[in-house]
Amino acid sequence: MERVMRSLQIVVTGGAGFLGSHLVRRLIAQGHAVVALDNLQTGDRANLSDLLDHPRLTFLEHDVLEPYDLPCDRIYNLACPASPRDYQHDPVRTTLTSVLGSHHALELAQRTGARLLQASTSEIYGDPECHPQPEGYRGSVSPHGLRACYTEGKRCAESLVMDFHRVHRVDVRIARVFNSFGPGMRLDDGRVVINFVRQALTGCPLTLYGDGQQTRSLCYVDDLIGGLIGLMEQTDHQGPVNLGNPIERTILQIAHAVLEQIPGGTLSYLPLPGDDPRRRCPDISLARSLFGFEPSVSLDEGLAATIADVRARLGRATPTDDSRIPRAPDRTTSLETEQNG
Repeated sequence: MERVMRSLQIVVTGGAGFLGSHLVRRLIAQGHAVVALDNLQTGDRANLSDLLDHPRLTFLEHDVLEPYDLPCDRIYNLACPASPRDYQHDPVRTTLTSVLGSHHALELAQRTGARLLQASTSEIYGDPECHPQPEGYRGSVSPHGLRACYTEGKRCAESLVMDFHRVHRVDVRIARVFNSFGPGMRLDDGRVVINFVRQALTGCPLTLYGDGQQTRSLCYVDDLIGGLIGLMEQTDHQGPVNLGNPIERTILQIAHAVLEQIPGGTLSYLPLPGDDPRRRCPDISLARSLFGFEPSVSLDEGLAATIADVRARLGRATPTDDSRIPRAPDRTTSLETEQNG
C-alpha cells in the first residue's frame, strides 16, 4: 500500500455533509490542505465550524452541477444526498448530482492529474439475493422504483468513473459505502440509528417498518473514514471495494441496542415502504486484503458517542432551528423510509 509522506491538496465534494465533514477533519489532522465544496442542500456549514478559520481549510459553497476548477492532488467525490428522505425529495436532482456531479469531478481529475475516489453505495446491490454482498454481485434493483434516482444514479456514476479510467487514464477508486452512523448526523436525516436515538431521547416510540427483521450492518463513522482514505492511497485496485461493517443485525436488534442505553422507550410498527431492502451486509474481504481494513468500533461504543452528541444538540435546540428540531414521521407516504441506515 502506498504511504502518503507529503502534504497534499485535496478536494472533498459534499465536504459539509456527515461523512464529508468527518473526512475533512481527518485529512486536516493528517496535515493536508483541503477544499471542501458543498451547496448546503443537505450539508451544514456548522459541521465544519471548528475548522472554518483553519489555514489549511477552504470552504466553498458550490453546486457540483456546475463545473469548477481547483488545483488538487486528490478528489473525494462525496456530493449527493444519501438519506432516502433527502434523495427522494427531488429525485431528478439526485440523479443529476450523481451523474453530472461525478462528470465534473472526473473532468477536474483529468485536467489536474489528480486521483479521484468516487463514493458509491451499497444501494448498488438493491434488495440482494446474495449474502453477504461481494463486489462481483451485480445486484437486484428496480430502475423505476422510488429509490432508483439514487441507485441508478450511482450505478451510472460508477460507469463514468471506469470509462474515464479506460479512455482518459484517470487514476480512480470506487468505494461502495455501506450503512454508517455517528456524531454529526442531521437529526431529521431519517436513517435508522439517528431516528431511533432521536425518538428515544424525545420520548417517542421507536418506529419500525414491517416486522423489524430486515437487516443492516452498521459501521461507525471513524472506521468508515479510515476505509475511504485507505482505499484512496492503495495502488493495487481501482474498485469497486466494499466499505462497511460485516456484522449483520436486524432492525429490531438495533432498536433494542438503543433502548439499552436510553431505557424506557417503546416500539411502534408501520407498513414496510416500497423497495426497502430485506438484507444488507458487506463482504469486506477485498478491503481487508488491499489495505487491512477492519472496523474496530463496536455498535455499543458507536451508539454511546452518537447518543451523547444528539443529547447535546437537542439541549441546544431552539424553536427556529429547523436542523435540530425533531420531526414526527410522516405516516402517509411510502417515501418515509427510516429503516435505511
